[in-house]
Amino acid sequence: MNQFTSVNDVNDISQLVNDALTLKQNPYSQEHLGKHKTIGLVFLNPSLRTRLSTQKAAINLGMSVMVMNMDKEGWALETADGVVMNGSTVEHIREAAAVMGQYCDILGLRSFPKLKDRDEDYNEDFFNKFINYCGVPVVSLESATRHPLQSLADLVTIQETWKGEGKPKVVLAWAPHVKALPQAVPNSFSEWMCRAQQDGLVDFTIAQPAGYELSEDFTPGATISHDLDAALEGADYIYVKNWSSFADYGKILPFPEGWMLTNDKLKGTNDAKVMHCLPVRRDLELSSEILDGPNSLVIQEAGNRLWAAQAVLKALLENLS
Repeated sequence: MNQFTSVNDVNDISQLVNDALTLKQNPYSQEHLGKHKTIGLVFLNPSLRTRLSTQKAAINLGMSVMVMNMDKEGWALETADGVVMNGSTVEHIREAAAVMGQYCDILGLRSFPKLKDRDEDYNEDFFNKFINYCGVPVVSLESATRHPLQSLADLVTIQETWKGEGKPKVVLAWAPHVKALPQAVPNSFSEWMCRAQQDGLVDFTIAQPAGYELSEDFTPGATISHDLDAALEGADYIYVKNWSSFADYGKILPFPEGWMLTNDKLKGTNDAKVMHCLPVRRDLELSSEILDGPNSLVIQEAGNRLWAAQAVLKALLENLS
C-alpha cells in the first residue's frame, strides 16, 4: 500500500480487517517497523478520535509523532496555481507540503469540505495537491468526500461482533441534525460496504428521505430505500449518520417525522447492533435509550479506530522498509 485515501487503495479488505484484529490482540508486535520513522498529522479541522487513535497507533508501531493544527498554528495556504499571492494567503501548498515531506516518512491529512461548491469539494483539489507535492505516503484522516479510517474501523467492528450464520444485513440510516453535514462518512461507509458486499461479506441497504441520495459513485450495488421501517426489517447492524443533500448540494431538505432511531424501531430488526462514528447529538440523531442500551456499539467502534489506523500504518511501513 502506497497511500490510504479510500477503499480503492486496498487490495484485500478482509486481510486488512484481520490485520487490525490481530494487532488488537498484540499491539506492540510490530513496533520494530516504525523505529526511526516519523509520522506528521496535519489537521485543518477539529478531531478527537482520529487524532488520538492515529497518534496512539503510530506510537504502538514505534514511530515518532508530530502534530500540526494548520487552522490555528500554520500559515494560511494558497492552493491555486498561477496567482500573485498579494492577498490573505502566506504560503503555497507546493512549498508547505514539500517541506512536511522532508521531515516525515508518512503524513496524515484532515480537511473538511466547504459545502458550497460540489465540484470543488468532490474534485478533492486540496487533498490531491498535498499528495502530489509532499512526496511521501499519505493517510486520509478525513477529506471532503471520504473518511476511510472510520469505515475500516466500522468493518472491523462488524466482523468482530458478528456471531450469526451467513452474511449480516447492514443498514446505513440517515438521521436528523441541526446543521448541514458533509457526505464524507456516509460516502466512505457506503463505498466500503459495497466492496464488502461484492466480496460476499455483507448485504447492504441505505435508508434516507427522498432528496438525500448519495452520489451513485459511492453506492454501486446498494439497496436504496426511502422507508426507514421497511429498510430496518431483519437488520443485523444499523449505522446511524446524518448528511446533507448531494443533489441540492449542502442543503438541509424537508423530511418526514420518524427518522431518529429508537428502541421501538429496533423491534422489526434482528436485535440489531447500532453504530455511529461520533460525535453524536443525543436525542436528535440517536436516542439516549439506544446509546445507553445493550444494542449500542459506539464505544467499541470508537476503540477499533486505533486498530484500524495501526493496520494501515503497518501496511505503509512495510512498503517503506
